[in-house]
Amino acid sequence: MVSKSSNATRKTVYVLALVAAVLVGAFLAPIVSDAVAPEPDRVAVISVDGYISSYTADQLEEDLTEARENESIKAVVLKVDSPGGSASASERMYLAVNRTAKEMPVVSSVQGMGASGAYYTMLPSDHIYATPSSMVGSVGVRGSQPFPAPSSEIRTGPDKASMTVDQREAQIETLKHAFVGSVMRHRSDELTMSREEVAYAKVYTGARASQNGYVDDIGTMQKAIDHAATEAGLENYEVVEKEPANRFGIFLFGAQNGNSTVVVKESPVGYDGVRAPQFLMVYGQVQYEDEVIGNVSA
Repeated sequence: MVSKSSNATRKTVYVLALVAAVLVGAFLAPIVSDAVAPEPDRVAVISVDGYISSYTADQLEEDLTEARENESIKAVVLKVDSPGGSASASERMYLAVNRTAKEMPVVSSVQGMGASGAYYTMLPSDHIYATPSSMVGSVGVRGSQPFPAPSSEIRTGPDKASMTVDQREAQIETLKHAFVGSVMRHRSDELTMSREEVAYAKVYTGARASQNGYVDDIGTMQKAIDHAATEAGLENYEVVEKEPANRFGIFLFGAQNGNSTVVVKESPVGYDGVRAPQFLMVYGQVQYEDEVIGNVSA
């Protein structure tokens, strides 16, 4: 026969064990909850800032790859303030944006300037916003003048590191057709201008660009973020901004006969010892070490 004291002891032990289990469960519950809680939906803001170089293209490709691979990021907003730059780097950035736009909404917001190669970069966007006084357009290509070869130079072939004016102009014409063709492919439904007018390479204020179809609307950065979130079907979301990377070189802008001068500490239009011309999608004149680089416009 079990005594009453034994039964009481067992009940006490049972109650204590139950209380301990409840306390442990209460302590561990937040930890388990945090471990399995899904990440909030996010809109990523990625900067396209300053002169476009191969370094800029590397950075944008990396940022967009990270956005595509991060399951919490549902849309991207490009924060653009650039006069353009290297043609090859601009094309790389265009392709990176185009790939991203096939996987999630991409909206662009022009802060101050979205010209030439920077405009090329934005073309695959679902929507482009600009401020009224921002500068947009300059759909064209230019090429640096190759320096003359020193008489003491010996080459393995007559065309090594050299190009005739006709060859250079033919390549520029090819690049121009690619640029203008991309504009017409992405924005023909919005444009009020012909292909020939686009190829004239004018630059427009944001207010005028919203009328001729170069951009979709006048709006702030916040409006672009809201639009991207709506396109992605988000109601509650976080905004994460990728800080623009430190750029190599010094880039300054100044007025010059109603146009812009891009002063570059390190030349973007050639390599030391190599006289092959470089092709640019940049608005304004390129100046290096107090000397304006010769160019031809498409």
